[in-house]
Amino acid sequence: MLNMPRMAESANDLLPPAEAAALIGVHRDTLKRYEDRDHLITSIRTPYGHRRYRRGDVEALITHEAAS
Repeated sequence: MLNMPRMAESANDLLPPAEAAALIGVHRDTLKRYEDRDHLITSIRTPYGHRRYRRGDVEALITHEAAS
């Protein structure tokens, strides 16, 4: 099998909650609270209702958390 080069990560890449939370360093429930209660991040819903977060939004939240 050939090793295909991985595409460069884009700010528009969609991340599942577990991956987004791991990048920020919080639990998935905390990330959900940031969205539902604190309105610090928004998600996109898949056709089946699963949350996905834009990589750029997650990175912006990391910067926001670091500044706090």
